[in-house]
Amino acid sequence: MTKLLDKVAIVTGGARGMGESHVRRFVEEGAKVVFTDINEEVGEKLAAELGDNALFVKHDVTDEAGWQEVIEKTEAAFGPVNVLVNNAGISMSKSIFDMSVEDYKKIIDINQVSVFLGIKAVLPSMQKAEGGSIVNISSMNGIVGGAVGYTDSKFAVRGLTKAAALQVGHLGIRVNSVHPGVIETPMVTEGDAVEQIKEFAKHIPMRRMAQSEEVTNMVLFLASEESSYSTGSEFIIDGGLTAM
Repeated sequence: MTKLLDKVAIVTGGARGMGESHVRRFVEEGAKVVFTDINEEVGEKLAAELGDNALFVKHDVTDEAGWQEVIEKTEAAFGPVNVLVNNAGISMSKSIFDMSVEDYKKIIDINQVSVFLGIKAVLPSMQKAEGGSIVNISSMNGIVGGAVGYTDSKFAVRGLTKAAALQVGHLGIRVNSVHPGVIETPMVTEGDAVEQIKEFAKHIPMRRMAQSEEVTNMVLFLASEESSYSTGSEFIIDGGLTAM
């Protein structure tokens, strides 16, 4: 499997869940991968398992200076960046009546501002590589309504994707967004709304949650040259939910 042979990729939130799935598959497909997370113990363990083509960097995606460090470490280890997957994100099941301004800003900073910071930080490196692919993980709630804060941030990622794609297309850099539905990840299985989500999954047209690997297949497509003429677009993986 060589769809990403000799490509250099950065994946945020890569220590577990969907991010881990992306990291593992990218390495299998021939990429050299730097993945970041705040969970240092889990990240270091995964990097050790994956070998020389994977490097873990502890990183808070809301820290602008930290982004520069990630780019520098990536270039030092593997060279200019070809692929960025802005995967890190959080959710919070609070109503607008109960959500504080601090809660709201935390969601926006992690889910939205970090994507802006990542795109801005990686562009000079992608210019050195003479092109690249940026994949922003949004949500089906970037297409239809959902939780306050989460929905807002994911709609913003969709808009930022389109705006950035228009500005960097002439550089050979593509920017697309992926919109997963209900995915069986730790965010779901360990969250405070797990029972509600399991019940909701019964009403998905395909009658199940997706597996992380199913999202990874789409991310891989967008990271690879197979999607060479796709930019500024949203790719939905929701089992038919937004078709209802």
